[in-house]
Amino acid sequence: MSSVADKLARKQTRRPPAKQVRLRLVYVDFWSALKLSFLIAVCLAVVNIVATFLVYTVLSSTGIFENVNSLVKDVAGSGTDLLAIFSLGNVMGFAIVVSLINLVVTTVLGAIVAVLYNLSVKITGGILVGFTNN
Repeated sequence: MSSVADKLARKQTRRPPAKQVRLRLVYVDFWSALKLSFLIAVCLAVVNIVATFLVYTVLSSTGIFENVNSLVKDVAGSGTDLLAIFSLGNVMGFAIVVSLINLVVTTVLGAIVAVLYNLSVKITGGILVGFTNN
């Protein structure tokens, strides 16, 4: 015969069945989506500015700008100077302007996606998401 302790030991080795929950995503808050898209856009802007600086630094230190400048002077004549056009200030200014435009566009697109999802939920009923407890 088995004792109570053996029965308790067998009960503890069994895994309880996993609980499953099925939820439906029927609404995305507009302001939350706007704030999240703005934060993502800020992160992308910082990455863009840092990457532009690093690429410019690598290209400048390897002498590629000087080689391209001498090639352009040989082909087009001595009137063009690419080193003046591609200075660090001009390149970083362009990167900042592009990052600001990207920030505005990404924020607006995040808001538009939230509105379009909320409108499409009225037709489709939303996205069914399943969760399980391990």
